[in-house]
Amino acid sequence: MLQPRVSLRHILPLRNLPYISRRTFAEALDHIPPSPLSASNLPPPSSPDSSLPTNPYDSTTRPEDTPEPPFALRSYKPRTPGVRHLRRPINDHLYKGRAYLPLTFARKGQHIGGRNNSGQIRVRHRGGGHKRRIRMIDFHRAAPGRHTVERIEYDPGRSAHIALLTHNETHEKSYIVAAQGMRAGETVESFLQGVPELLLQSLGGSRDAGMIAAKTAWRGNCLPLHMIPTGTLVFCVGLRKGGKAQLCRSAGTFAMVIGRPGDVERKKVGENGPLEDIGAGGTEKTEELVVEKEAGKKLDKEDMYVAVRLKSGEVRKIHREACATIGTASNTNYNRRQLGKAGRSRWLGIRPSVRGVAMNASDHPHGGGRGKSKGNVQPVSIWGQLTKGGYKTRKKSNVNRAVIQARPRSTDQKSKPKRKEKRSKSKN
Repeated sequence: MLQPRVSLRHILPLRNLPYISRRTFAEALDHIPPSPLSASNLPPPSSPDSSLPTNPYDSTTRPEDTPEPPFALRSYKPRTPGVRHLRRPINDHLYKGRAYLPLTFARKGQHIGGRNNSGQIRVRHRGGGHKRRIRMIDFHRAAPGRHTVERIEYDPGRSAHIALLTHNETHEKSYIVAAQGMRAGETVESFLQGVPELLLQSLGGSRDAGMIAAKTAWRGNCLPLHMIPTGTLVFCVGLRKGGKAQLCRSAGTFAMVIGRPGDVERKKVGENGPLEDIGAGGTEKTEELVVEKEAGKKLDKEDMYVAVRLKSGEVRKIHREACATIGTASNTNYNRRQLGKAGRSRWLGIRPSVRGVAMNASDHPHGGGRGKSKGNVQPVSIWGQLTKGGYKTRKKSNVNRAVIQARPRSTDQKSKPKRKEKRSKSKN
């Protein structure tokens, strides 16, 4: 039943309402103009053959690389002395709300202040700070299937940012360490359980390692090391099969997949010289390993490991089934920040450290005396151990066999030029 409407002529003059119809009461129209979305204007329904693809990998595209802005730190107007020297990285993409509480728990206990179970200080310069909740991070990435990135969050327990994921089928949520450039709405996946059949169907049934890597080695995806192409940057690297990520988890860290340990050892230049980069080939060798593994043949000991160069320069071999995430750990400008005042360091739970020279003789070996003198003794710690290279902790008999080439040390670099100078002087 049509109901009468309130007349608008008595409220405002019509010259001020050019968009209002002159009809003051509802009336039935004999002809209704067609809507842009009416059935007559809609395209004909598509046939079953032209429906959307059921295989999600057919429409999946590589996530676009987020353009990195020029390096800049956010500074503040010095309204107070505490913000005059404050510098922070610009991270406007971070989520502004609270964390997902089911994946957190309160950080409580006397260990926060560096105490053990009997209340004795075992780690100095810790205590106080703001209340925190620990985020439970999934370092195993064992759950298969596609996950959607809900948001990127700040984590007070680590330097890198974290990403909240939602499983597309089970809708379970989890936290992972976010890759640099990762944004909300992206899709990531873990291939530790194997390559899905739908992905192989999208490739036409091909098992070529290069084609599979082109569909899987994307930013944020977790793969076993043997599926990652040579020269790829990775982070959150595990050490053993089925283990969690243990290496390259801090902000801005990464490792590089070099190749097989045998190839790396043959590429060495001298005994301690740098390693040459191995080409991104090796597809034929990877296909042979996959065929041998499917046939049940036992792989060679050399083929069971992958050589990885860490951020420190160390090259070590890691099990081929260990996990690794493509990309670089997020928040790369973390090391360039400036806290600006001592109180901000206390908010982080860091207590001040006092120099030994400024202490009393009963508190430190360097303490006591007149002036700023430590008594003409070797630099030692508060417990009396040599601090500048005099106290060795590594045993020559207990060598890490996983290390192919040790990281370059400053003592070796400084001693070599001095030896050359002495030799040249002795010859002259």
